[in-house]
Amino acid sequence: MSRFTLASAAAPLSKPTGQTSPTQEGSEAAAGSMRSASEAQLLEVKLKLHSRLIDELDLSKLDNLDEAELRRQVLALVVDFARAERLAYNTSELEQLGASVYDEMVGLGPIEPLLNDDSIADILINGPFQVYVERRGELVETAVRFRDNDHLLRIIDRIVAGVGRRIDESSPMVDARLRDGSRVNAAIAPITVDGACVSIRKFSKKPYTLEKLVEVGAMPRSVVEFLQGAAKARVSIVISGGTGSGKTTLLNALSSAISHNERLITIEDACELQLQQPHVVRMETRPPNVEGKGEIRQRELVKNALRMRPDRVILGEVRGEEAFDMLQAMNTGHEGSMATIHANTPRDAITRLEQMVAMSGMPLAPEAIRGQIASAIGLIIQVTRLSDGKRRVMSVTEITGMEGQVVQMQEIFGFQRTHTATDGEVHGEFRATGLRPRCLDEMIRRGIQYDAANFDPSRTLT
Repeated sequence: MSRFTLASAAAPLSKPTGQTSPTQEGSEAAAGSMRSASEAQLLEVKLKLHSRLIDELDLSKLDNLDEAELRRQVLALVVDFARAERLAYNTSELEQLGASVYDEMVGLGPIEPLLNDDSIADILINGPFQVYVERRGELVETAVRFRDNDHLLRIIDRIVAGVGRRIDESSPMVDARLRDGSRVNAAIAPITVDGACVSIRKFSKKPYTLEKLVEVGAMPRSVVEFLQGAAKARVSIVISGGTGSGKTTLLNALSSAISHNERLITIEDACELQLQQPHVVRMETRPPNVEGKGEIRQRELVKNALRMRPDRVILGEVRGEEAFDMLQAMNTGHEGSMATIHANTPRDAITRLEQMVAMSGMPLAPEAIRGQIASAIGLIIQVTRLSDGKRRVMSVTEITGMEGQVVQMQEIFGFQRTHTATDGEVHGEFRATGLRPRCLDEMIRRGIQYDAANFDPSRTLT
């Protein structure tokens, strides 16, 4: 085992009494600092090894090499590297490091260490020689690189083949997922100019819970309790926001309020929802084959889901004509269904839904479409990624019905920005607008208690 691993495994001893002395606190802090430094140093070693392997191995022959021979070649290069870098590793440690690097090679190559780094949320590959990551809301360029565009294309092929999809000149874009559920989008020539581009939204090993969202300041506990009550009362909810604003994360967390006795059907382009209920049916779309046939869109999946006796239908994202079938489901006994949508404000979400229903080709008057929306959806939760990189719930808005030809809405809770600190952090407070939501009556009828004092606009919500 390498000394880096030994340092990471080291844990400070605690006194039996549970008390911690100042000396011990200093030791614990030092141990934590050593672990961080060791992990960073080990990651740097692996990245350097990848660069050398890329330069010295014939990557085009990897698939044809015997596993034992490939492992031998990798170990030989690791030994040479350790000597050149004067790393104080013994034979056992070098073998383990070689095995680790080999496992990463047959995985996703140079980006494998990035996938194993829990502090990274997104990996953005802009051609073979430029790789960015997002850490804590900030984009940072890394030292990771691929040998050339063909090397990057081999990694992309390895990803898409694992989920039965394809990418080539005739179909140069693809949505896929990794084994751990991370979402992948890839685009290649002829639509990209500077080499293949890949965007990976990493799948959290520990999904965010509502409690965790409160801890990180995404919204106060009083708002969480209201949303939990609304979900239990089968209020249909749409989560609106921009790209990377945390829509899917919130949908995952909010689904925890759904009873384990209900049958849920999820519909996505690439499965990434992590519902905790035992009775979940997961469905995803399918792109057309080489002949341009066999495509299965979200609309067909929604139609089929309604024949599968669901209690609720959950759409990962509404982006087209399936919006009409989703509204039909919410209006015909599947209350409490949930979905996400790309929009900048709750009013924009309504407008986008109206446009997407029109895309279905159904001969409906605009007034009829708005009436469907007003009767189907109960709440719209607006989430935003602020300038400091933090994701927050900005507004909880209730749809109250129609007035003339306009869908009526009322904001229940909102985040009010107060100032931006010198370090760029956005400060603000959550407050109620003073309006009592209509869905509160349904919550009370179902025996769900909620403190009405939280609707007082003079209080800062916590």
